[in-house]
Amino acid sequence: MSTLRQPASTVTLKEKIGGYRWTICGLLFFATTINYLDRQVLSLLQPLLADEFGWSNTDYANIAAVFQFTYAISMLFAGRIIDRLGTKWGFAWALIIWSLAAILHAFAEPMGRAVSPMLTAMGFAAVPVSVFGFMIARAALGFGESGNFPAAIKATAEYFPKKERSLATGIFNSGSNVGAILAPLTVPWIASHLGWEYTFFIIGAIGFIWLIFWFYYYEIPSKQTKLTAPELAYISSDSEPVLENDSTAAAEKISWVQLLGFKQTWAFAFGKFMTDGVWWFFLFWLPAYLKAQYGLTGTQVMLPLSVLYSMTMFGSIGGGAFPMYFINRGYNPYEGRMRAMLVIALFPLVVLAAQPLGDISFWFPVILIGIGASAHQAWSANIFTTVSDMFPKNSVASVTGIGGMAGGIGGVVVTKVGGYLFDYYDKLGHIETGYTIMFTFCAVAYLIAWSVMKTLVPKMKPVAL
Repeated sequence: MSTLRQPASTVTLKEKIGGYRWTICGLLFFATTINYLDRQVLSLLQPLLADEFGWSNTDYANIAAVFQFTYAISMLFAGRIIDRLGTKWGFAWALIIWSLAAILHAFAEPMGRAVSPMLTAMGFAAVPVSVFGFMIARAALGFGESGNFPAAIKATAEYFPKKERSLATGIFNSGSNVGAILAPLTVPWIASHLGWEYTFFIIGAIGFIWLIFWFYYYEIPSKQTKLTAPELAYISSDSEPVLENDSTAAAEKISWVQLLGFKQTWAFAFGKFMTDGVWWFFLFWLPAYLKAQYGLTGTQVMLPLSVLYSMTMFGSIGGGAFPMYFINRGYNPYEGRMRAMLVIALFPLVVLAAQPLGDISFWFPVILIGIGASAHQAWSANIFTTVSDMFPKNSVASVTGIGGMAGGIGGVVVTKVGGYLFDYYDKLGHIETGYTIMFTFCAVAYLIAWSVMKTLVPKMKPVAL
């Protein structure tokens, strides 16, 4: 009988603690949804824009690579800036910049024309004017969007004890999946009814609505009047206190060189370098893949892409909760997470079967890639949380920024290699070979990343700064 009463007492305890921290998690979820919604508009419009402007796969890869490269470099500084500005204003400025940049895509062609005389003088006349216009817009978008994850991870470290952080990270990170689902459901329709320019304008403006709720609901826990005393104590139960100025003073004392001196930083950075490019490949190239191999365009991609990205929600939330299975059995948070990540790293291997089974129906690669993308989101929820497991709060955003930069560089490499392979094999009449090579990398990247991470940091070792 006592075992039957246990859940009720647990619920009562949770009610006494309070749940305001989940409101903050909800804000992070919606910000990440908007982040990925803005990010994916171009990939969905790529077939239309490629036809309108005559882009090659290399042209599109160059545009995407500019975003990834700018995102990568900006991640290094974004984490630093957010640690200094504080989560509230750092996140707000990031969203303002990326929303304006998303709208700027609507004016990409006029921007390209405006700078074309200068580009011609510099020897870039061979590059289409439209490509340069979109490069400018994507660079601005990459700069702004680089602030999302450092700010969100920092907010999670502020509002959640360590045992809940991977779950909270998984929940807010699932916003990337929702954004990826909403994009194919809305972008083709808006583009077909209003034109591609209005698509960028309408989607880009959504972020300003989020800002209203952010300023109303967010404040650091020590100043948050909406938190109950028991919940504040619960949040702070297993971590170092947050400075009243949101760690600004402490952040100024921590240099990148100091952070790079720790194997924990390199483990996180390598894990991001190897695996972020996989997710970005799925995000940026799947519409082009469905067109190149199966002739699906416009609203025809809505259903398969929506199904695929819907699958990733299970990976993000389930993957965030998965380490609790090991933690509840006595493993410390890092060891529990690493065990969970090893299991997760096995699932992308199913992507190896995407091309062979694609001859039967395009639904086979859609489902198998969906499993791989779902595994990535489960992996992502955990690799982010390893930072807050081992680093103090005042350095979390900076370390996340370093890893984000590494992940962005990995994304640039994957995108550029993909564009080259697709153009090369397309000329030979075998573009499917290019996709087979890329899918093979996507399948094995996580096992390689896990092995190196485990070698660098075999056991839990918190960093003392």
